[in-house]
Amino acid sequence: MLKKDRVAFISQRLQELYPEQPIPLDHKDPYTLLVAVLLSAQCTDVRVNQVTPALFELADNPADMAKQDVDDIRQIIHPCGLSPQKSKAIKRLSEMLVEDYNGVVPQDMEALETLPGVGHKTASVVMSQAFGVPAFPVDTHIHRLAQRWGLTEGKNVVQTERDLKRLFPKEQWNALHLQIIYYGREYCSARGCNGTVCEICRTCYPLRKNPKIVRKP
Repeated sequence: MLKKDRVAFISQRLQELYPEQPIPLDHKDPYTLLVAVLLSAQCTDVRVNQVTPALFELADNPADMAKQDVDDIRQIIHPCGLSPQKSKAIKRLSEMLVEDYNGVVPQDMEALETLPGVGHKTASVVMSQAFGVPAFPVDTHIHRLAQRWGLTEGKNVVQTERDLKRLFPKEQWNALHLQIIYYGREYCSARGCNGTVCEICRTCYPLRKNPKIVRKP
């Protein structure tokens, strides 16, 4: 199957499987989404959703969060891992939002990336899911599947993001980001599929006999 045919099949099949793409992190506005995405680094969305109700009961906006003690934040978010770094980042980014943006999350990629604890992927998720701006955040699921499906050489997530943006129309990016994550979790997980098991892997590479070696980001 040629790459263009793989792209067309993958796009069609994912749309059939996931016509709706609910955002997996519970939130009520751009700020609570930003904090939830920050917490999701090296942590499952399920765990984040278990932790954020207590955190947002403590403070659910930049002004109130900026007033909290770092230790109080850390104690609540401890189950998400990396709590010393994440608690400091949450407090400081909240302070910066109050000081520099009148307490409003900026709808700007570069501005988001200046906030503590907010890298390119986190900023991309916020731009995509909070503001509807086309973006293609690449996490480990997407990086793994893009390699298994022959969409990228996958040396790093930057290259994978660039390759995927080139292959798929911009208007599909936001949906595809979530669709690939859902598919990776349900059918093409790190252990559940090795490039020869799930439907998309088998359809794209019907003659593949050996496991696909995936480069970690």
